[in-house]
Amino acid sequence: MPQTLLEKLKKFKVVPVIQIDDVEQAVPLAKTLVENGLPVAEVTFRTEAAEEAIRKMREAYPDMCIGAGTVLNSGQVDRAKDAGAEFIVAPGLNPNTVRYCQQQGIAMVPGVNNPSQIEQAMELGLTFLKFFPAEASGGINMIKALLAPYVDVEMMPTGGISKSNVGAYLATDRVACCGGTWMVAPALINAGDWEEIGRLVREAVELVNQ
Repeated sequence: MPQTLLEKLKKFKVVPVIQIDDVEQAVPLAKTLVENGLPVAEVTFRTEAAEEAIRKMREAYPDMCIGAGTVLNSGQVDRAKDAGAEFIVAPGLNPNTVRYCQQQGIAMVPGVNNPSQIEQAMELGLTFLKFFPAEASGGINMIKALLAPYVDVEMMPTGGISKSNVGAYLATDRVACCGGTWMVAPALINAGDWEEIGRLVREAVELVNQ
């Protein structure tokens, strides 16, 4: 993870994890994020629209920090990178995908939730990791226990993060930022309710910067 990109994510503190079902939603959603103070997104590759959504967001907002999530193989890495993603996020730790990202010169944040995976990631030269699924894996207590032996590791908890617990996660030592969906719920995106998404984004920005 390049230091400049990590610093950006630390500054944002929360990364909206976005599922886009319709490409037409991509630019209005990017506009809503940018104008309400959170110009960052992890667009999940769980939908057919993901690749084109990243491309359209990148064209409309060249300075936005855009990553691709739920990336499971090298083919998806290529598609995400070509579309304009500047970092790759995975739910788990696949050494082949990590090495491929390193060969392609794109930052990779794999998912981990136990000591063995952390050590495997460190062996691959990675120290910024996604803790996933955060709440189901033991939440803040588990993060504290996992980070204690690994003093160089920083984490991005994702999965079950909400406005009620994001503050406590961010207050945990070496939690760099959190991934969250509550301000960009698929139902709101599909309804095109940009006003409500904007309100939730502003609320999130205020919450994490208290």
